[in-house]
Amino acid sequence: MAESKRKPNLAKTKVPMPEQDPQARVKNFEEVALGYTPAQAVEEAKRCLRCKEPHCIDGCPVNVQIPEFIRLIEEERFVEAYHKILEMNNLPAICGRVCPQENQCEKLCLRGEKGEPVAIGRLERFAADYAASLPENGGKPAVRDSQPKGRVAVIGSGPAGLTCAADLAKAGYRVTVFEAFHTPGGVLVYGIPEFRLPKSIVQREIENVKSLGVDIQTNMVIGKVLSIDELFAQGYDAVFIGTGAGLPDFLRIPGENLNGVMSANEFLTRVNLMKGYRFPEYDTPVKVGRRVAVVGGGNVAMDAARCALRLGAEKVYIVYRRSEEEMPARREEVHHAKEEGIEFRLLTNPVRILGDDAGWVRGMECVCMELGEPDASGRRKPLCKPGSEHIVDVETVIMALGTTPNPLIARTTPGLELTRFGGIVADEATGQTSREGVFAGGDIVTGAATVILAMGAGKKAAKAIDEYVTAKRQG
Repeated sequence: MAESKRKPNLAKTKVPMPEQDPQARVKNFEEVALGYTPAQAVEEAKRCLRCKEPHCIDGCPVNVQIPEFIRLIEEERFVEAYHKILEMNNLPAICGRVCPQENQCEKLCLRGEKGEPVAIGRLERFAADYAASLPENGGKPAVRDSQPKGRVAVIGSGPAGLTCAADLAKAGYRVTVFEAFHTPGGVLVYGIPEFRLPKSIVQREIENVKSLGVDIQTNMVIGKVLSIDELFAQGYDAVFIGTGAGLPDFLRIPGENLNGVMSANEFLTRVNLMKGYRFPEYDTPVKVGRRVAVVGGGNVAMDAARCALRLGAEKVYIVYRRSEEEMPARREEVHHAKEEGIEFRLLTNPVRILGDDAGWVRGMECVCMELGEPDASGRRKPLCKPGSEHIVDVETVIMALGTTPNPLIARTTPGLELTRFGGIVADEATGQTSREGVFAGGDIVTGAATVILAMGAGKKAAKAIDEYVTAKRQG
């Protein structure tokens, strides 16, 4: 499309995303956001200013060439746009759905200075979904036929592990991914609900990674079935650890051991990975009761609350000790939760869970909070208001307070330096740990973060592993 003939879209707002009606979607687990049509995608792509010095790329942890793929969409070269994204991002349909673009690429979009930024995430999703609708998934990246440069073991098949594995396979390595669960995908399959990220999408993207020659072995708990030292003994040149952070945190308040109290990790794993939302077709019952409180203010809390609503709860509360401004959840997720009728009890903190004579939850005692000076996280510290105790009538309490790494690999790998929260110490630029040939990235290093940040860490580690193995073999 010649620049002189180009007719940009000067609208200050994004092309709206088609969505399920809130009253309908609370009764199903089907995807809420329905995606752009080709015409909508082209119209949104026309909002791009085609900056001479685009900053949106600076906000992308995997360095997708954003202006280039948007230009291809504007020119209706949709499959080419998909392949442009694939050059840097092996999971575009996933990222287009769950990445916090508003805090990354879109935050740096020049259009956002006088209106809304270009809907980069929605366009990425469109390109991936369009390609998937075609025979052969729009074509796949070329796989090297040459002699493998080496063998690499990747532990964990979440976003960090899949990205690292795919990049190494593209670079000419034989890669084996070891996954503890019976299904690959990590947090993508156990943590994010179907209505935000359909598991068929995750499976499709994993199949694309496998098509590069990556071997994924499930039911392999590294640290039990095999140790990292044993992987090296089997001939692997390097190991990448991307096992995430799966151990849930609790408040450590009275009553947390009552029946009806669970972590969001357990709840979402039963609902998502074990298909509890399709009971009795799948033999995974999930008890939610009539009234549910979800404690926390992140995306996991929103996911748990919205799942509870869909599973039949009559009333669902988000209980969060700070204000909405401090909530770490994406604005889109908060908006959707409110649309669906979830009640937000902000500046509220649980102090005790009450039980009945049979040991089941019957309520939760809370106190009101007020915000003081900023704490170490930069957010204003919540302070208890004396005399503000009150009871919230609930039958189920779901704790969505964050997670920490599983200590299994750390306990079985001598010489691996750890952080104070049990994560692995790794170089930010390369993922190199204190053990030679062992690299790590994602939540196992940073603590619970985002899918795209984990992918960025996997990409950096893959580059560093390639350099390490090449130098070792040449030396």
